[in-house]
Amino acid sequence: MHRQKIIATILFFLFQLAVTTAKPVSNVVNGRETIPFNANWQFYYAYNFETGIKKERVNLPHTWNANEVLEGVAEYKRTSAIYENKLNVPQAWAAKRLFLYFEGANSVATVFVNNKSVGEHKGGYTGFAVEITDYVKPGDNSIAVQVSNAYRLDVIPLHGDFNVYGGLHRPVSLIVTEKNCISPLDYGSSGVYLSQKSVSENSAELEILTKLSLSDAKNLSLKTSLLDQEGKEVRSITTPVNAGKDAQMKNEMRIQKPHLWNGKADPYLYRVTVALLQDGKVIDQVSQALGFRYYRVDPDKGFFLNGKYLDLYGAGRHEDWSGKGSALTDADHDQDMALMKELGATAARLTHYPHSKHFYDLCDQNGLVLWSEIPFVGPGGYTGTGYVKDPQLEENTKKMLTELIRQNYNHPSVCFWGLFNELKLNYDDPQPFIKELAALAKAEDPGRLTTLASNLGSKDFTELTDLMGWNQYFGWYGGRFDEVAKWADQTHKTLAGKPISISEYGAGASPFKHSEALSAPEPKGRFHPEEWQTAFHEKHWEELKKRPFVWGKFIWVLADFGSAIRIEGDDNGINDKGLVTYDRKIKKDAFYFYKANWNPEPMVYIAERRNTARSKAVTTVKVFSNLPEAELWVNGKRIGKSKKNAMNTMLWDQVKLNKGQNVILVKAKSAAGILEDTCTWELQ
Repeated sequence: MHRQKIIATILFFLFQLAVTTAKPVSNVVNGRETIPFNANWQFYYAYNFETGIKKERVNLPHTWNANEVLEGVAEYKRTSAIYENKLNVPQAWAAKRLFLYFEGANSVATVFVNNKSVGEHKGGYTGFAVEITDYVKPGDNSIAVQVSNAYRLDVIPLHGDFNVYGGLHRPVSLIVTEKNCISPLDYGSSGVYLSQKSVSENSAELEILTKLSLSDAKNLSLKTSLLDQEGKEVRSITTPVNAGKDAQMKNEMRIQKPHLWNGKADPYLYRVTVALLQDGKVIDQVSQALGFRYYRVDPDKGFFLNGKYLDLYGAGRHEDWSGKGSALTDADHDQDMALMKELGATAARLTHYPHSKHFYDLCDQNGLVLWSEIPFVGPGGYTGTGYVKDPQLEENTKKMLTELIRQNYNHPSVCFWGLFNELKLNYDDPQPFIKELAALAKAEDPGRLTTLASNLGSKDFTELTDLMGWNQYFGWYGGRFDEVAKWADQTHKTLAGKPISISEYGAGASPFKHSEALSAPEPKGRFHPEEWQTAFHEKHWEELKKRPFVWGKFIWVLADFGSAIRIEGDDNGINDKGLVTYDRKIKKDAFYFYKANWNPEPMVYIAERRNTARSKAVTTVKVFSNLPEAELWVNGKRIGKSKKNAMNTMLWDQVKLNKGQNVILVKAKSAAGILEDTCTWELQ
């Protein structure tokens, strides 16, 4: 691992040097070059005059409507724009093949090379590659991508309670290979598929399927190697390639006593490298992470990873960030993963579309179990539907599901394929088509389970997927917090034999709005006090933790996100149900409640700390902590100790405040020393 860090550091400085000298930087791996193609694009809106076009220089990832959607106007800009760049092709590439790989272009993209159309892709959240070999010439070549996020009925999502950010909102790269290569053209995948079979602590069977694109199959062979986490070779197989132009090769390995990928406890990763050789020389190579694991879901006992029960809890996540929309950097994804880890989550639901390649890698490396889904989404707060019975829409949805699965097939973190979110039954009936999607998912990937997220009754959609999920908001959109217990028990009884989950549960909150007495706020109103969100989650988790048969518990949502239809809470265009603010700068009280319950790292946190202007002289002090007990001081006066309850919460009742400022201090003893937290409240 130390050597890998040194190599990574060297590559980083080489990258910086390449940038400053205006030369393309490439990642050369045994005949294949992968060159980032993200800098110095010219951006402008389409359908403009040839003269006088105002072009903006941008770097990728980029979106054009990150800020406009926050105006609280549902009819935000759904239009078409153009990205232009120059690609210099050296003479040395004359015998090479060139591919442009787009990790995500929202929502429909057409690629032009030297003004010639070379490919189109429909769907903004899955990657795709186009071969440009026959369209380029030595020297400078013009590259243009016309991207549209306009409303249309043949590309999902049709609707949804989130924004469709237009643009090249994920990275682009140039792939340069020999004439014979491992194909980058199989639905945007790596071209290598790792199928785990008969995995146990004693042994594992691994099937490696490799898709090849060949011009001359003479003297070709394929070397497949399994490396452990330290880079040491475990097994290696070399087989001759005797195939046509578009070939696929299968190899099998049997491993004794595999080191299992065991979620957060031990996210151990092997690596599989597949090398294409010609006359014994490596001419192309693809490397993929591999985590051996097996799992199942019991309708009465919940989720089991490698034969042991694992309580799956975490949050839904949108790729959406204040000022950036969906155009996130790796550092942004890293920060969201850091939040998930601090929270103590064991799982995540990647909503409501495939996420970036980097985040899937982070989940593999950190042991989060994933529910990943396609953007087949109901209307949320919009009018209309998420599905119309149309051959083109159905073709697009199937293709996107195929892309989701093939592009993420090798990630051990992915355990569940989600087929839709909150579809309705008041337009064309989507259920026959969903059955087709379920069959497609099984044909593509027999080893994983399918699921869905519904906001309808306990008998709707229940025969379509292996597992079920419901989005429930007891105590936010009406009802009481404790109704979640009755719902879970009744649904479990009604659907005996069907594993159930709660795919969303949450309440809106502003860290700048507060109330000293709990009173249900109006969801569509402006006043969303932080204390109500905290109470919502306290009661929900109290009930959900008692019920292991709820195989997954997913908070809605990790961080506030943009939704143009929202005119509520502090700001227009924001869904404020996050545990963290849109800019990730403030962790709300509910975040620390879950941290105290999910993360074993010692902590102490004074709740309701931001409710600084107090009107009641006698109050309750509430602290979230996973330590056995803590001691409270007010204005330097010792109040006493309190022990944590079953919810890792400590309470001091009947605490008297003085007029003016009151310094609240709590201390708790941990193995590493004394932890303390403090805040100041002012009694009016």
